[in-house]
Amino acid sequence: MEKLSGLSHLFMTIFLHNFSTFMVIPAITDVTMSALCPGRDQCSLAIYLTGFQQAIIGLGTLVTMPLIGNMSDKYGRKVLLTVPMSLMIVPSAILAYGRTRNFFYAYYVARTLIAMLSEGSVHCLALAYVADNVPESRRASTFGILTGIASSAFVCGNLSTRFLSTPSTFQVSASVAIAALVGIGKGKGKAIEQLTTPILTYKGSGKGKANAGCCANEIPSKDVRVFKSAPSLEDMLCLLKSSVTLSQAAVVAFFYSLAEVGLHASLMYYLKAQFHFSKDQFADLMVISGIAGTVSQLVIMPILTPALGETRLLAVGLFFTCVHVFLYSIAWTFWVPYVAAMFSILFVFSHPCMRSIVSKQVGSCEQGKAQGCISGISSFANVISPLVFSPLTALFLSEGAPFPFPGFSIMCVGFASMIAFIQSLMMRTAPPIANQKVVNTFYVDA
Repeated sequence: MEKLSGLSHLFMTIFLHNFSTFMVIPAITDVTMSALCPGRDQCSLAIYLTGFQQAIIGLGTLVTMPLIGNMSDKYGRKVLLTVPMSLMIVPSAILAYGRTRNFFYAYYVARTLIAMLSEGSVHCLALAYVADNVPESRRASTFGILTGIASSAFVCGNLSTRFLSTPSTFQVSASVAIAALVGIGKGKGKAIEQLTTPILTYKGSGKGKANAGCCANEIPSKDVRVFKSAPSLEDMLCLLKSSVTLSQAAVVAFFYSLAEVGLHASLMYYLKAQFHFSKDQFADLMVISGIAGTVSQLVIMPILTPALGETRLLAVGLFFTCVHVFLYSIAWTFWVPYVAAMFSILFVFSHPCMRSIVSKQVGSCEQGKAQGCISGISSFANVISPLVFSPLTALFLSEGAPFPFPGFSIMCVGFASMIAFIQSLMMRTAPPIANQKVVNTFYVDA
């Protein structure tokens, strides 16, 4: 409990950041449609632009996520957390000011460029920080708590959107994002000191030496070694090859992200075209999913993880991911998506279990690198997924569909999640690696 209380400031920052980020999601589809295709429930241009944006963001994060994770090992988590949290204020501020077509395009460009640098980095750095400060035996449940806090922010953000007007939604989002940034900058206490202190410090005294202790035995005393700012592709492949479990987790991460982003790219446009959903219905759907996910991660997951283990729980989560996606694809009336959203109570196990498995395959000096590598692989899936699923969605929602199956693209997303599930069944968790380096190619002579 003492460790978790030391993480309280990080948890509050993550809550505020996610509250700001998630509360705009139910409103953005209506803003996009009204700016590009006013008065219509189906708009291929909106679907293609959203898919293109997600592909470009994925391409950017493919490069930046391993870099950010690696740099956080050297410069400290707090410094790297501050940058994306500052930048993410801008898109919400633009739509808080205006939502006409010109303002939408300004938002579109700003959101694309900023997300290329920042998408997912806050969560990745938070995971690395938790791995630094929590024993391996409690890491999976703590990852679940962190994800549960993000889910509770998801619920609160979407619930707020349900009762706010569209202009107020973006104004509140920008204000909360500023509050999160101020909080991480002014926070004091043990957790913030650890966030500020670089994980690797090879010279000097005090906390820097203590934090570097895990690597002291691997760094020759005659030479000063420093991290390269950006790991090469060869370095990342070497890290993945160092553990069969890590390689299997990378495959799971790829297909899980392929399905997750594909669903995100298609679902709201599909529901709007099929059942005329708007901001309020999207918010209701997300609140149901978020409440189920929060209860699961904060209550059910800490109980099931010791009993079943992360590998089995990962397979359970991925199985119900398949079920809920397939249910969306064959939705025959407006209440079916609400039932599908309730499966969040089981499919939310996937992400924290996968990240916990990854964290146990590397030493404490490589947590940022390993999490950044997995996030980079997920980002590669983020590039491919919109390019595949957005055109499929636009095609099968149009009048020129090859056959009458509006949810066909959603069903294809389900097949991608099924591949991740099958791979998780073949995964065998190797013994955890504690306080040792897996790969030495990340070090170069200064």
